Amino acid sequence: MDRLSADRMFVEVARRGSFSAAAARLGCSAGQASKLVSALEARLGVRLLIRTTRAVSLTPEGEEYLPRIAAILDQMTELDDRLRSNDGQPRGLLRLTAPLTFGTVQLMPALADFARAHPAIRLDVDFTDSIVSLAEGGFDAAIRVGQPRDSAMVAHPLGVMTVGAVASPAYLDARGTPRTPDALEGHDFITDMNFVRPDDWTFGEGGDAVTIRATGRLRFSNAEACVTAAIAGLGITRVPDFIAAPHLRDGRLVQVLGDFHQGQSPVMALAAQGRHIPSRLRLLIRFLQDRWGPGHGWAD
Repeated sequence: MDRLSADRMFVEVARRGSFSAAAARLGCSAGQASKLVSALEARLGVRLLIRTTRAVSLTPEGEEYLPRIAAILDQMTELDDRLRSNDGQPRGLLRLTAPLTFGTVQLMPALADFARAHPAIRLDVDFTDSIVSLAEGGFDAAIRVGQPRDSAMVAHPLGVMTVGAVASPAYLDARGTPRTPDALEGHDFITDMNFVRPDDWTFGEGGDAVTIRATGRLRFSNAEACVTAAIAGLGITRVPDFIAAPHLRDGRLVQVLGDFHQGQSPVMALAAQGRHIPSRLRLLIRFLQDRWGPGHGWAD
């Protein structure tokens, strides 16, 4: 038995929950994948996976074995990458997933600079507003805006952006401009579904805060769509400042309740818990932290 191949296959199967997906990732058949894992189990004398017709899950022994062997394999991969280079700099493939709008508007310029500074690192980035599995997609990390929804992920803070309510002048002329959070009652709301609690809008003044239930008739999983609807006069929306900023400058949108603190959204890189973080990912995280740290103006 090729122990290294068997261990790599086990890790892929465990992360993806599927022999066929793991086999496709490593370039073999599902039958070969099953034989490799079975041979590994026979050598260790324990059962690592529970196989059913619908799913694959870990046994207690598998749960203990996975993080340790995965860390070893990740370190071996990183060592291989270093030895292939003459300068000892991080190299190899870095696979990321990021929200569509934030990714293209904010992350992409940063990645362009990172790529110029580190030509030995290859980037493969999936821009999508869908919450995808790191394991199933084979991603090293996910760039996210807002609190993480998966407690199994390790969060690396990158920065913080401001959130604000906005509307078109035409809408406010027709419906009135609210001066206090309570005055929002009866208004039309456009909901950005990317927030963890999209219907709860919190406004703070001094040490006090009030949360308004703002359930909207129009609900979108994309902040740019929310802004487009607000410009069309369809209601008030709450979005990150970098998205609203150009339209605030040209007058198509105005701030609503701008004297009230309306919350912030953390920007972070999420990585799988218990998995060794390759040096190329650590390098990117430090790069983004330096770029998006305190004092960074998202709306500039």
